[in-house]
Amino acid sequence: MTAVAAALLYVVLWIGSAQDWSWLSAFDWWLLAPLHDFGVAHPAWVALWDAFCTIFGPAVFRLVTLIPIIWLLVRGDRGAALFLFVSVELNGVLIEVAKYIAGRARPDTALVSAWSLSFPSGHALGVLVSVLALLTVLLPMVDPRWRRPLMIAGAVIVVAIGWGRVVLNVHHPSDVLAGWALGYLYYLACLPLLTAWGGRPAALDTSR
Repeated sequence: MTAVAAALLYVVLWIGSAQDWSWLSAFDWWLLAPLHDFGVAHPAWVALWDAFCTIFGPAVFRLVTLIPIIWLLVRGDRGAALFLFVSVELNGVLIEVAKYIAGRARPDTALVSAWSLSFPSGHALGVLVSVLALLTVLLPMVDPRWRRPLMIAGAVIVVAIGWGRVVLNVHHPSDVLAGWALGYLYYLACLPLLTAWGGRPAALDTSR
């Protein structure tokens, strides 16, 4: 059911942005306009969010995720390693294809420079997929008392990154929502890779 809802949300936002639906445009600029004005008046605020979106951006997640991928390969958890590789390291391919198909330009009010197209948000998609994938593989390995804090931290990062892209006016809010929707669908599509090469990977086998 959640997959269907995510797919419907993405399609509606895609069509709405392509057809320039008035209600969607009004929603986007209802948030973008005041955030742009505030950012112009407070450069330090813009610099803070720009730094945050860089430090916790998809590129950093891809770099950091190489560590658990190598570790999983060393211990023989090839399914989990493949899952992380495809979901985290390769989500950029999906992002660029989706952006090319939609062809939506970034807001004219962008407060920082950003390359490529706008729809969907690559930061929103990439970070959501990375957080979900890493939590899926790593949570069973940690002490149960740390699982909830890690999940909360992951959720905060995902939401903050999406909000940050709107604060910086480099994405319409609808771009961010679309990024989350498509990212969730991509995560679900990658899940079967966990059982690649037969059987459940040791990393997720809680019966041991």
